[in-house]
Amino acid sequence: MKSIRAFFSRFCGLFYGSARDRELADELESHLQMHVDENIRRGLAPVEARRQALIASGGMEQAKELYRDRRSLPFLETLWQDVRFALRMLRKSSGFTAVAVLTLALGIGANTALFSVVNGVLLNPLPYPHPEQVVLVSNTSSAIPETWVSYPDYLDLVRDNHSFSSLAAYESEVSFNLLGQGEPERVSVTEVSSAFFPTLGVTPVLGRNFSPAEDQLNGPPAVILSGGFWKTKFGGSPDILGKAINFDGTDYTVVGVLPENFYFCCENISYRVSDVFVPIGADKNPWMTDRKFHPGTFAIGRLKAGVSLAQARGDMDAMAHSLAVAYPDTDKDQDIRVTPLKEVMVRDIRPFLLVLLAAVGFVLLIACVNVANLLLARSTGRVREFAIRAALGARQGRVIRQLLTESVLLAVTGGALGLLLASWGTRAALSMLPSALPRASDVRLDPHVPLFTLIVSLLAGVLFGLAPALKISRPDLHETLKEGGRGESGVRYRTQGVFIVVEMALTVVLLVGAGLTIRTLVGLWSVNPGFDPHNVLSFNVGFPPTTATSSPAQIRASFRQLSDKIAAAPGVQSVSLMNAAFPMGDRYDLNFWLDGQPKPANSNIMPLSLWYLVGPDYLKVMKIPLLRGRFLTAQDDANSQGVCVIDEDFARKYFGNQDPIGKRLNFDAVYTQLQVVGIVGHVKQFGLDENARSLTRVELYASAPQLPDNLIQSWVSLTGYVVRTQGSPDATAGAIRDAVRGFNSKAVMFHAQTMDSVVAHSLASQRFAMALLAVFATLALILASIGIYGVISYVVGKRTHEIGLRIALGAQRTDVMKMVLGQAARLALNGLVAGLALSAGLTRLMSKILYGVSATDPVTFLGVSIVLTLVALAACYIPARRAMKVDPMVALRYE
Repeated sequence: MKSIRAFFSRFCGLFYGSARDRELADELESHLQMHVDENIRRGLAPVEARRQALIASGGMEQAKELYRDRRSLPFLETLWQDVRFALRMLRKSSGFTAVAVLTLALGIGANTALFSVVNGVLLNPLPYPHPEQVVLVSNTSSAIPETWVSYPDYLDLVRDNHSFSSLAAYESEVSFNLLGQGEPERVSVTEVSSAFFPTLGVTPVLGRNFSPAEDQLNGPPAVILSGGFWKTKFGGSPDILGKAINFDGTDYTVVGVLPENFYFCCENISYRVSDVFVPIGADKNPWMTDRKFHPGTFAIGRLKAGVSLAQARGDMDAMAHSLAVAYPDTDKDQDIRVTPLKEVMVRDIRPFLLVLLAAVGFVLLIACVNVANLLLARSTGRVREFAIRAALGARQGRVIRQLLTESVLLAVTGGALGLLLASWGTRAALSMLPSALPRASDVRLDPHVPLFTLIVSLLAGVLFGLAPALKISRPDLHETLKEGGRGESGVRYRTQGVFIVVEMALTVVLLVGAGLTIRTLVGLWSVNPGFDPHNVLSFNVGFPPTTATSSPAQIRASFRQLSDKIAAAPGVQSVSLMNAAFPMGDRYDLNFWLDGQPKPANSNIMPLSLWYLVGPDYLKVMKIPLLRGRFLTAQDDANSQGVCVIDEDFARKYFGNQDPIGKRLNFDAVYTQLQVVGIVGHVKQFGLDENARSLTRVELYASAPQLPDNLIQSWVSLTGYVVRTQGSPDATAGAIRDAVRGFNSKAVMFHAQTMDSVVAHSLASQRFAMALLAVFATLALILASIGIYGVISYVVGKRTHEIGLRIALGAQRTDVMKMVLGQAARLALNGLVAGLALSAGLTRLMSKILYGVSATDPVTFLGVSIVLTLVALAACYIPARRAMKVDPMVALRYE
C-alpha cells in the first residue's frame, strides 16, 4: 500500500511540476535567506554571507534535482523530454517527416483496412448470444458431401437428440407476391420453424416469435417482418402488429418484427436478409412429408451447455444409424454432419483473406524498409551530434531510446493518418464488390481496429527505427569528430543496399502473387461456361394466386400464354420457361438408375444428376450446343413419352462407349422413366472454376410440361424465364415487364438479371482478391521505386567529389552513367533473385485460389522480372543523369 501511495504521489507530481517547482524555490530561498541573515549577524558582508550560505546548503540546483527525482517518475519525465525533442527534430525536417509519415500511412492504412475486413468476417463472433454453441446440421453421403435435411428427418432429430437445447429448420428458396399494398410486389421469404429465432437467440423488437400452433400444417397464417422491410414498406409503424398482409392471396397476421440489424447468412441463404419469415411447418408442398426429398431445408442447432462439438457429432452419428435402421430406403448410407455456423459462413472466403493479409503485411514491411532507409540517410547529418553526445558521456542505450522515440512518433502519426485512409478504403472496397464477402455488414472500424493500428504502428516504429538507431548510436568518435561530421563509410552504403535488396524481394513476391491472380481471373474469363451468356436476361415470375390452385392443364396453359406474351415483346429474340434451375444459380439434384440395371438399395447410393426443368426452347435460347440426337420440342408435352436430354459428362460417365440415345433412366422421386433423346454440352453450374472445386456433376434436362400433375402446382412459385434479346437485355427488360403485366396485372416479374452479370457474380471472390492484390502490388512497386531512387540519389550525392575527380582525370560521362546504373542493377538483380526464390516457396500457399495456372507459372515470373528490372532502372536513371552532369571544378571546389 505504501508503495502504491508513493507511486500515485509521484504520478500526480507529473502534472503539477511547475507549481511545485515554484513552491520549492520559494522554500529553498527562504531557508537560504535565514542562513544569509545569520551570517550577516555574525559580521559578514552581505555578498560573502550569501556565498557562505550557498556553500553550506550544498547547492540549490542539486537540491532541486534531488527533489524532482523523488517527487515524480524520472522515466516518464525523460520520455516526455524525448518526445518533445523528437517533435522539434521532426518539425525541423518537415520534408523528411512528410514523406516518412505518408509512406507509413499507406502501409499501415492498407493493413488496417484489410484487418477491419478480416476482423469483421473471420474474427468477430456471430452476432448471437453464445455463438460458439450455434451449429449447422446437414446430411452427407458418398454421392453428396453436404446436402439438405428432409423435413421428416428433422422432426425426428428434434424429438430424439440429446445434444441440442433447441434445433430449428429453415428454407429460403421461397418468395411471395405482396398484394393489397399498391402495385403487386415480390418479396423474399425464408420459411423457419418456431424454434429458429430462439435457437439463434434473437428476440423480435416488436411482437413475438411464432407459436408451435402456427408452425404446423393448416395452422393460422402468421408472418414476422424483417426490420428493414418493416421500415421501408410500413414506415416502422408499431400498429402493424396484428394486422393482416396478403401474400399470394392469403392473409398472414403480423406477429412480430425483427431487429433492423438482424443478419443470417448460411447455406442456401443469400447475403441479404429476407423480407419476411413464415412458419416452415405450414408449407403444404407434398415433398415436406416425403422422407426421400431434401427440398432445400437445413437445420441449425444450439448445443446444450457443456456439450462439446465432438459429443454432438457422436450423438448425430447415433441418430443417423437409428434413422438408417428405421428408414433403410431413404436414410441408409447417409450421415449427419455438425459444423459450427461461423465456419460454414466464411469457409469459402477464408483462403482469399489470408492470402490478402499476408500480401498487405509485405506492403507494410516495404514501407518500413523505405523509412529505415530515409532514417539512415537523415542520420548522416546527425553523426556529429551523436558523436558529441557520446563524447560527453551519453550511453548508447540513451541514444537508441531517443532515436526510437522519433521513429515511433513517425509511426504513430502515420498510423493515425492510415486509420483515416483505412476508413475510406474499406468503404470503397465493399461498395465496389458488395457481393464478394459474407458478413460484409459486420465489417466496421470497431475498437479492435484502432487497437490493431496502434500495435502495428508501435511495432513498425521499432522495426524501421532499430537498425538506424543501432548504427548511429555507435559512432567512431575519433574519425567522426576529425572529419567534422562528414564521416561516411562504405558500411552505411552496404546497409542501405541490403535494405533495397529486401525491398525488391518483397515487391517481387507481391507482384508475382498479383500476377498469378490476374492470370487466374483472365483464364477464368476465357473459360467457356457451356452456354452463351451474352444478350440473355433471366427472371422469375410470381404468378397470380389463382394459378397455383388451377388444374395442371390450366397451369401449363398459363406457362405457354406468358411465353407467347414475352416472345411478342419488342427486342425479344427467343424465350423459354425454366423452373427453379438455371446455370450458376439454383440447382436441384435427382436420383436415378439406368434402365436394365438393378435398382440400388437406397437413394443415397443412387447415381445423382443435376436436374434442369425447362421449356422446349431453353437449350436454344441459352445456346447450349447439341452434340447428338435432338433438343426438347413443343411436342414433348404431358401427353407424350417422358424424354430428357443429357450432357456429355452424363453420357461419358454412365454410358461409356454405348450410344445413350434411346436409353431409359428410372426415377422414383419425380418421374417413373425418361428416355434420352439428345446429348448437349456440359454447363459449368458451380461457376467457371467448378473443376477446381471438384464439383463437376452430370446434368439432365427434362421437359417442364411433362412434370407430373401431382407436382406441377408446387413448382409454380419457382417458375422463371430466360430471354435472348436482339440488343441489350437491360434495354429490353422494360418491354418484358410490360408483357408480364399485360398477361395478368397481378403477375410480378422479379430477380431480373443478365446472364453476363450471373457469370461475373460467380467470380466475385476472385475479383475481390485480384483488385486488392493489384492495389497492394502497385503500392509496393511505387514504394520500391521511391526507395531505389532515394538510395541511388543519396549515394550519388555522397560520391559527387569522387565522380568529379573521375571526370577531371578523363573518365567519360557515359562511363559515369554506366557506373551508377551498374551499381543499381546489381542491387536490383540481387533483390530479384531473392524475390523469385521467395515467391517460388510462398506462392504455393495460393494454389487453392488459382485456376488454370501453376503457383510457379514461368510467364508470370518472367513478366514480373522484366517489369521490376525496367522500373528499377527507370528509378535510377535520374540520379545517373545527375551524376553524369557533375561539373568536376564545382565538385572539387565544393569539397
